[in-house]
Amino acid sequence: MKVVRNYLYNAGYQLLLVILPLITATYTSRVLTNTGVGLNAFTNSIIQYFVLFGSIGVNLYGNRQIAYLRDNKKDMSVAFWEIVLLRTFTVALTYIAFLIYMPLSKYPTLMMFQSINLIAVFLDISWLYMGLEDFKKTVTRNTAVKILSFLAIVIFVRDKNDLGLYIIILALGSFLGNMTLWPFLKGRVSRVHFKDLHPFKHLRPSVALFIPQVAINVYAVLNKTMLGSMTDTVNSGYYNNADTIIKTVLALATATGTVMLPHVANAFAKGDDESVNNMLYESFDFVSFLSIAMMFGLAGLSLHLGPYFFGPGFGPVGKAMLLETPVVMLIGWSNAIGTQYLLPTNHNKEYTVSVFIGAIVNIVINIPLIYYKGLTGAILATVISETCVTGYQLWVIRNWVDYKKLFFNVPKYLIAGIVMFVPVFKLNTTVHTSVFSIFGEVLLGIIIYLGMILILRPTILSKAKTLVNSRRKKK
Repeated sequence: MKVVRNYLYNAGYQLLLVILPLITATYTSRVLTNTGVGLNAFTNSIIQYFVLFGSIGVNLYGNRQIAYLRDNKKDMSVAFWEIVLLRTFTVALTYIAFLIYMPLSKYPTLMMFQSINLIAVFLDISWLYMGLEDFKKTVTRNTAVKILSFLAIVIFVRDKNDLGLYIIILALGSFLGNMTLWPFLKGRVSRVHFKDLHPFKHLRPSVALFIPQVAINVYAVLNKTMLGSMTDTVNSGYYNNADTIIKTVLALATATGTVMLPHVANAFAKGDDESVNNMLYESFDFVSFLSIAMMFGLAGLSLHLGPYFFGPGFGPVGKAMLLETPVVMLIGWSNAIGTQYLLPTNHNKEYTVSVFIGAIVNIVINIPLIYYKGLTGAILATVISETCVTGYQLWVIRNWVDYKKLFFNVPKYLIAGIVMFVPVFKLNTTVHTSVFSIFGEVLLGIIIYLGMILILRPTILSKAKTLVNSRRKKK
């Protein structure tokens, strides 16, 4: 039950992280226009490289390390302060590199505003609470800050000249959200003597997880950077808006990764290999149930949803969304295998190779695809890259897991998804788009998918029934 509760907390928060920017985008796309949205996407894609190097894989490594040591408060406290010191050093070093880069930037003022995101990394200790499986702290405090940021944008960002203010508000939201986590350290972490701290012993294992994060960042952010450089920054905005909607629905599936990583890591540390594999089967099945439904549902809505949502000047977003929808299932699967199995069981090498394959494929095919196809090419490069990542991870685990158990229900979910897609897509392309039509299409999709699930009877139904009965007995 703790895992379910943590999933709901994290899924809710991850959904909020993408829903609020999505709601904000309906306002800012009209106020800042496609030019302003594109400039923000382009400059933010650049600062994310510095944020990545400042973080050096601490969020994943710290989460796992705290999960390993949480039964020993003294050792856990030492590890916490060592990791904090290590990140302080790397953020400071990275900010110096950023200042050296500044004279080379085409948009120095906007980049300086974006650099607040890098400073915010220094205060981020969410990995501690994730390792302790205490998701309520991070969710409740950060939720309040994100809502305040949203309100500030609506109140203060009034026209296209307020782009800099918009960037500052978003960055300060991250900064303040991270800062609110520090007061809860009391009772969780003990004081330690400075002479007992050896922060650089964590550098090598952090870098081991940092390397795949670099690769992930390449094919998550590089497309926006290359689009802005090779075509026009407006295309970066189109890509960013399509990707934002995709990531909104994806958050429900990938939220299991953050929750399951410390849970699996703790079981692995105790030598319970059978539980580790069983958790993968159940998690993969749950992710498949959600991601396949969301993939086909979003594909059915996409052509008219994107342009309607973002307003005039954002017509290409609809087609981009339709082409990108397969990544919902692909990233859902790779998250279940990579974040919930390979990383907590110390298969760092296999995880690293998988994301490097994705990065290399992305780099190789991005240039010709963007050159000849522009925005469409960037989307296709993303889908192909994610296919390679997921395919390699599935091949790697072939001797460790039972494929039959892993994919047992997937054909049923695919059938249910296809049956749902056909009427939703037909309705979306024939009925005049409005809030009511979109709501009706979503409701129709949910009813058809769940109806097909009841007919096809995948094992997730019996698991859900068992979970409900166990809760009733506890009450």
